[in-house]
Amino acid sequence: MTIRFKMALVGAASIASLGFAQVAGAQEITGAGASFPAPVYSKWAADYNKATGVRVNYQSVGSGAGIKQIDSKTVDFGASDMPQTDDVLKQKGQIQFPTVIGGTVPVVNIKGIAPGQMKLDGQVLGDIFLGKITKWDDPAIKALNPGLPLPDAAIAPVRRADGSGTTFNFTNYLSTVHPEWKAKVGEGTAVNWPVGAGGKGNEGVAAFVNRLPNSIGYVEYSYVKQNKMTYAQMKNKDGVFVSPDDETFKAAAAGADWNKSFYQLIVNQPGKTAWPISTATFILMNIKQEKPANATETFKFFTWAYKSGDKIAADLDYVPMPDNVIGAIEKAWAQVTDASGKPVALK
Repeated sequence: MTIRFKMALVGAASIASLGFAQVAGAQEITGAGASFPAPVYSKWAADYNKATGVRVNYQSVGSGAGIKQIDSKTVDFGASDMPQTDDVLKQKGQIQFPTVIGGTVPVVNIKGIAPGQMKLDGQVLGDIFLGKITKWDDPAIKALNPGLPLPDAAIAPVRRADGSGTTFNFTNYLSTVHPEWKAKVGEGTAVNWPVGAGGKGNEGVAAFVNRLPNSIGYVEYSYVKQNKMTYAQMKNKDGVFVSPDDETFKAAAAGADWNKSFYQLIVNQPGKTAWPISTATFILMNIKQEKPANATETFKFFTWAYKSGDKIAADLDYVPMPDNVIGAIEKAWAQVTDASGKPVALK
């Protein structure tokens, strides 16, 4: 599916690139964080502006920066692909809620290899980013790809240079399936990478891999589609090689119990069609609001997105949240209040 928009730039440039109408006196809300959902947030913002005149300025700066900005109350909402635990949220006085589900995808730039031709598993992927597998014709890669013309060339790993929820998703998966990775590197929005060059944002990693021969990186799936990248199939928990798409992401999320807690990790889930590096992405907001009108407008935007943005999300290969989960999300919004304790979300 063709993606007909370019990623937003931060600040004033983002308003222009999203095609916002310049409506006099229109209220503006601001958010910052994950680049993983930036394509869908950008399109939602553009369409919401056309429908309401309200501007939503979303800055794709990475999950780590998004968490810092909501903690410092410099934005109306933060965005992260790394969910905060319930204990951390309670300590900070925040809520979080999921918006869409997607997948992190290994991408390669190898001459003669087409999208979906290469097959990888968690062991080989971890060994590549540990620096243990250094050539594309390594026996371990060849064993997964009999007959594929793998070159006798050095592998050039590319990873994120910024604090990133996509990195959390990727390293959380590797920590789940690769004991040595878990022991030596672990998981987080930023880790001590054994090898590799860094790109900023999903945008930066995608651009880096596309211009660097024999490279491998990881990006959110809409960036694969947008940049016409060569993705790898992955072996899932059931031992089946699957390709990334909205159906395999949906299969991975099938077992998540959102009514229990919004803290859900969905990597390496069972199911023959489940994509093994799947994740939801989350919005963070402070419970006590210093700008209640902005918080109300933020909830109005996400109410619109849940009701009117499903097709947009699906067209960009994200999985919309189920109706029963949206009901639980809207119920959780009642925790967010103004200084007097009055809920700011409109009924």
